[in-house]
Amino acid sequence: MKELDPNTPVLVGVGVIDQRTDSPAEAKEAWQLMADAVTASAKDAGAESLLADIDLISVPQGMWQYTDPARLVADSVGAAKATTVFAEIGILQQTIMGDACERISKGEIDVAVVTGGEAKYRELMAKITKTEINNTQQQTTPDVTFKPDAELWLKEESNAGLAMPVGFYAVMESAFRHSKGLSIEEHRDRLAKMYSRFSDIAADNPYAWKPMHVDTDYIKEASEKNPMLAFPYTKLHNTSWNVDQAGALLFTSVAKAKALGIPEEKWVFPVASTESNAMNCVSQRKELHRLPGARLCGEKALEHAGIKAEDVGLLDLYSCFPIAVEAYANELGLDLNRDLTITGGMPFAGGPLNNYVIQSTCRMVQLLRNGSDEYALVSSVSGMMTKQAYGLWARKPSEKGFANIDVSSDVKAEVSPVELDCTYKGEGVIAGYTVLYKGVEKSRAIAVIDQPDGKRSVCFNESADVMTQMEQQEFCGQKVAVSATQFSLI
Repeated sequence: MKELDPNTPVLVGVGVIDQRTDSPAEAKEAWQLMADAVTASAKDAGAESLLADIDLISVPQGMWQYTDPARLVADSVGAAKATTVFAEIGILQQTIMGDACERISKGEIDVAVVTGGEAKYRELMAKITKTEINNTQQQTTPDVTFKPDAELWLKEESNAGLAMPVGFYAVMESAFRHSKGLSIEEHRDRLAKMYSRFSDIAADNPYAWKPMHVDTDYIKEASEKNPMLAFPYTKLHNTSWNVDQAGALLFTSVAKAKALGIPEEKWVFPVASTESNAMNCVSQRKELHRLPGARLCGEKALEHAGIKAEDVGLLDLYSCFPIAVEAYANELGLDLNRDLTITGGMPFAGGPLNNYVIQSTCRMVQLLRNGSDEYALVSSVSGMMTKQAYGLWARKPSEKGFANIDVSSDVKAEVSPVELDCTYKGEGVIAGYTVLYKGVEKSRAIAVIDQPDGKRSVCFNESADVMTQMEQQEFCGQKVAVSATQFSLI
């Protein structure tokens, strides 16, 4: 390898922890899994002495209640001098990776860790077995906190009945389906086929939470164990939250890696970290299924490396719901028939809240080290596809060095939010919709509706007949009558 700038950031170690015990009394809590993952990342690098040299530990917020989880990890692994970073919900996981790499590249620090994890399976088993478990209580605050600039959804959306992410994503899914001219059944078949393939990839992933093949019909059709949540999404189109998993990424400068004698075959280089933090809520997007931020982020990352999307051998597109995969692939100009995940996706590999990209990046490192592919591209999502990002990785360093690029200003210049008016009465055209479920019963149809003057309504309808029709025939592009927050068929 040619002589490199000594401050070039390099990923030298990864740690992945899967805790599989049905005994909640014996199970570790989330921060302990993170600490184990950090220790494992140092062992993976062959340099456990690095733990004492960690300058920065960054953790994305999860479903736990710790106030400064990075400090718990730092104290556990002996990283006494580490600065702790806490990234709230609404901050991209790629953001804290890019931040760590940029600080190394500027010579501000030598060693950084990004880690995250959940122990929701532990909590689930405690509930099932009626076992009392305790979680660590903290009073400390992190040294640095990253916060989103705005809300991830609007009161107008909540008032219509959009509360859980699955509903927002299903609305976007309908708009994507309509844009491709697919019938409802054609589209459902394609989603089921794509996710069945994901399950096959998970079956080959040693760290997948559900490493097994799942048939297309089982994924597509609602059943007792695979209920419909928001049409057309069944449970197996959704991320798996009830997992005990953690991951850790260990970054150093090239100078530090050389000083410790970390073998170069362990090194994986961050080529580019690109992100859009322009926050437009779902119902305010001119085209519900389009992501200008994902397009611009992809262009910038690939341009920096001097490659095209089809040159990327390893690809993992964030898979909380199918539209996240489809929309990113669409913005990258990629064929949906190629493999779009390296883990098996969040329903099968596991999707610890706000930690999946750490897991997928760990898997990427393992595959890059062991295979012949030169580049890997991993996407990030925050909110309701509100923010977008990519991490581009390679076995060799970029001739241009590492790039940390924020395209938010470009996205804001290109995209203006659509004005909402939920007092409107008159005719409108459905831009996207879904049918929400409670248990096995349809509960409410939600529609984002274009008004003649360019404004938008977010409305609902609770008629059983209307909800049935909306699952059987395409309603995107159809005229309806709007009365404030409700709609009816014409």
